[in-house]
Amino acid sequence: MLHLDTGNTGFMILCASLVMLMTPGLAFFYGGLVGRKNVLAIMMQSFVSMGWTTVIWYLYGYSLCFSGDWHGVIGDSHQFLLRNTNLMSASPNPTIPALVFIAYQMMFAIITPALISGAFTNRVTFKAYMLFLTAWLTLVYFPFVHMVWGGGLLAQWGVKDFAGGIVVHNIAGMAALASVLYVGRRRIVDAGLHSIPMVALGTGLLWFGWYGFNAGSQMRVDSVTAVAFLNTDLAASFAAIAWLLVAWIREKKPKLLGLLTGAVAGLATITPAAGFVSPGAAVLIGIAAGGVCYFAVELKNKLKWDDALDVWGVHGVGGMLGIILLGVFADQSFNPEGVNGLLYGNPGFLFKQTVAVVFSSVWAFGFTYVMLAIINRFTPVRVDASSETVGLDQSLHGERAYEEMDLIAS
Repeated sequence: MLHLDTGNTGFMILCASLVMLMTPGLAFFYGGLVGRKNVLAIMMQSFVSMGWTTVIWYLYGYSLCFSGDWHGVIGDSHQFLLRNTNLMSASPNPTIPALVFIAYQMMFAIITPALISGAFTNRVTFKAYMLFLTAWLTLVYFPFVHMVWGGGLLAQWGVKDFAGGIVVHNIAGMAALASVLYVGRRRIVDAGLHSIPMVALGTGLLWFGWYGFNAGSQMRVDSVTAVAFLNTDLAASFAAIAWLLVAWIREKKPKLLGLLTGAVAGLATITPAAGFVSPGAAVLIGIAAGGVCYFAVELKNKLKWDDALDVWGVHGVGGMLGIILLGVFADQSFNPEGVNGLLYGNPGFLFKQTVAVVFSSVWAFGFTYVMLAIINRFTPVRVDASSETVGLDQSLHGERAYEEMDLIAS
């Protein structure tokens, strides 16, 4: 039964708006990292998720995540097309209307598959991407939302994920790795990184939106909301500086791109822990994120995985690291509804977090690889060589981001 609190409701509408802004932010972030002939194609993959994921969420996605339960893995059809939802329907927090909760969670669903697109940039047909978007949401994202946030088996076992270390970042990163290994390396060496200012703009929008992502996951305004907000900024800032320093030592120059990438790594890593740990722990998590994610990207380069925009190294490894460090640093004195971790006498929680992240990694990798193989039987997943040469903006979408003379000059 709804017991409306206008303060909590207004706050959650604002947070939903902030999370929505993250998807255009991601489009700018990715768009600046690719070459001029592929800007619109990569941005399209983010923006089309805003449309198509919303359609799927309305048709059946919300219901599969938050309505009923089938063996702890997925929901049921009770709220397909948002049936049985009205003005008086309450969310898991009875002071907030279900309609607001539906919108807030929809924004998470929109950005999560869009994260994956950075891994296979310049290589995948748009038709295959649309099929992939639909299948991945249905077979990977929705089950993990239900298992972790919808009262499913991982939640029942005691696994914690405040805002999406497993549900968003780890499964997206592991899906990115599976996509890279299935699709293969780019035939054409893309000049890449055509606009660092676009990357900076995208990072700023992502960082700003992340406050709604993390603080909003408390689902109300209280002291834990404030902790999650502060921890988000602390981890992002310390990770940005840690990445900058490591890269400065190894590459001899302080680079803006490293600072920006480090901030995103810190944001991804603190996400599962934001409302469960102290600010001091958030600082340590941020430092760890900057260093570990930097070397994960270095490892990817040595192994010659063509994860074009480092989705695995930043989001996959960051999400995994955050879930495990939550098992270490979780502190009930900063969230009475949480749990204590290893440092506070509960090694069992670290074990659960580790098992959960291994399980989610295997599921996301396996399902992604298989679904790409199945999609490829119906329509080619990979673009042909001529399309890669011309660039996906022109070959797939018939559009150009820049004037032709600019393209020639580049």
